[in-house]
Amino acid sequence: MELDQIWKQCSTCKAPIGFGQAYKRCTVSTCNRKDSDFVFCTTRCWDSHLPLMRHRNAWATEERAPARQEWERHQASHAEAARRREERQRNGARGMAAPAPDFAANFELLEEEIPVEILVVVSKLKKYVRARSGLKTSETVLTVVSSQIRKLCDAAILKAVEAGRKTVMGRDFEEEP
Repeated sequence: MELDQIWKQCSTCKAPIGFGQAYKRCTVSTCNRKDSDFVFCTTRCWDSHLPLMRHRNAWATEERAPARQEWERHQASHAEAARRREERQRNGARGMAAPAPDFAANFELLEEEIPVEILVVVSKLKKYVRARSGLKTSETVLTVVSSQIRKLCDAAILKAVEAGRKTVMGRDFEEEP
């Protein structure tokens, strides 16, 4: 088998497993981790790893290796994710904040998709008002309170973006002295 046709090697005998070829995989989760991704060309090879790994209730499942194009796409997406992770770590190690996205443009795009619904638990709000003052609460209060919450959230979102964060935190809601 030519090198460009090999997907992986058997974990026991090192025989090549080609793209699209059937292979065996151990059902035990510790054999299927990223760092110990065992694959076997035959049930015999799978069976020979059992005494070494001390499995009790294990069996081999038959799976099919991916097509070459599918595998290349998979590898490319993993490489891109690793590159982004490395870049984030480099920026974090230097103490650099991630560049703030153009929030105004994104905010306008999201404006159309924002659900306009009540943002508070009605019964809890009514219970609070009654306990605090003995007054009842009109249904129209709910839309006004939700609108105020949206304004507070919008201001907090702006503060988080300006700080270069992707997470809105409690301090974003605090008034500046």
